[in-house]
Amino acid sequence: MALNRSRLRWMETALVAVALGVASSATAGAVSGQGTWETTLQGRDLDGNLATAEAYYDTALGITWLANANHADSRMDWYEANGWVGTLSFDGIGGWRLPTWTDLGPPDCNHHGFSGADCGFNMDVASGEMVHMFYVTLANLAYYDTSGVGAQPGWGLGNSGPFENLQADRYWTSETSPGNVYSAIHFDFSTGEQYVTAKTALGNAADQYAWAVHSGDVGVPIPEPGTVWMCAAGLIALGWAARRRARA
Repeated sequence: MALNRSRLRWMETALVAVALGVASSATAGAVSGQGTWETTLQGRDLDGNLATAEAYYDTALGITWLANANHADSRMDWYEANGWVGTLSFDGIGGWRLPTWTDLGPPDCNHHGFSGADCGFNMDVASGEMVHMFYVTLANLAYYDTSGVGAQPGWGLGNSGPFENLQADRYWTSETSPGNVYSAIHFDFSTGEQYVTAKTALGNAADQYAWAVHSGDVGVPIPEPGTVWMCAAGLIALGWAARRRARA
């Protein structure tokens, strides 16, 4: 069926807009060449608009991170954080959770160290999803080096990758401290420390941020900018060809 000129013009405009939107969607704070984020994080659409990524699938961990690392737009205690993430939904996609912590032993988060432990600084990256994000995916540096000397040059949240609103502050994990049911494990995106915090306290002393993640790969894959440009260019060329035929 032949396309009329107005429809062809609309198609050309829409395709170029989509291509420009994807190509210019880089988030401030992303450091190209630092960490693995450019190869291990894949954009996912959650709202039906392929021009923006609402989440990123992490091929190294097999989980999906919400693109907005402060989607709740507030600090909260551990109970509030779990309640918020448990009711979160995007176009019917539920099942979100807080990132996990893994106790590598001995039991509890009391083996605080400067290298290779599951609490402290420069931890074993198998000890937590946020640990892997900070140290591997984004390749940021802890306040202390592996010898316990601080402040080491370049420490802190220098690279936020493609994420928005990633706070240089403490974030809750989903895990209760094995040694104290009134405490939970947190990760600090400022200093690179993983440790224990009271789940709740008077005032806002225990309030921290919550980053929603989802087990597995959810959402619709977003085409790479180059792929979008190629498809857009091809369809625009077809549109011009159809227009020339209509004029002949």
